[in-house]
Amino acid sequence: MTSNLTGRKEFDGDLLRIEQNLLRLGSLAEDAISKSIWALQKQDDALALQVIDGDDVLDTLTQEINEQALRIIARYQPVALDLRTISSILHMATDLERIGDLGTGVAKVSRKISHEPLIKPLIDIPRMGERIREMVDSALKAFMKRDADLARQVCAMDDEVDDLDRQIFRELLMLMMQNPRNIEQATHLILISRNLERAGDHVTNLCEHIVYMTTGSFIKAGDFRRPNEGKPG
Repeated sequence: MTSNLTGRKEFDGDLLRIEQNLLRLGSLAEDAISKSIWALQKQDDALALQVIDGDDVLDTLTQEINEQALRIIARYQPVALDLRTISSILHMATDLERIGDLGTGVAKVSRKISHEPLIKPLIDIPRMGERIREMVDSALKAFMKRDADLARQVCAMDDEVDDLDRQIFRELLMLMMQNPRNIEQATHLILISRNLERAGDHVTNLCEHIVYMTTGSFIKAGDFRRPNEGKPG
């Protein structure tokens, strides 16, 4: 009995450490999105470079989480909820790392237009970034609280991100039609918007894993989205 209690205590300690690393990874992913958009708005080349340089930290932490998870599986051979938790953490780490990559992508594109006047005020792109930051934050809270209902709510939030992506595309397309000189920068801004839209999709992936972890049931984020929601073309 004592041995079982000791083993459980050690497992819980290892689980806590990997959860702490996952939260740290989530914070870094949020920062990559937020800082890259701030660099775009302020045309701050130095900040964009900071985001790009920080990508290695994200990659290293993701690898550390993967190794921690594999060690836990090998040592404790978890089952049921414990196994779902470790498996979900592995998947979530991949999605968070990808969100960070997309933030890095935004920073790289922003550097390409950091020394030229913007063709329009940036309103909807920062709104997208803020919405994604809120989604990541809520998803991480759902993970820590084991709150499947909150995770489902976050899935629905992605509708607004998609709406903004479509609106940005329409506005930039009009600007390109009005003046061919706008085409290059408008194309860069469309790419930034699409990167953010994909980041939103990765957040809904996080929520799918959280629901599976807490309930044992597989769900699709689309089940909690607006009916007949279509992705932008």
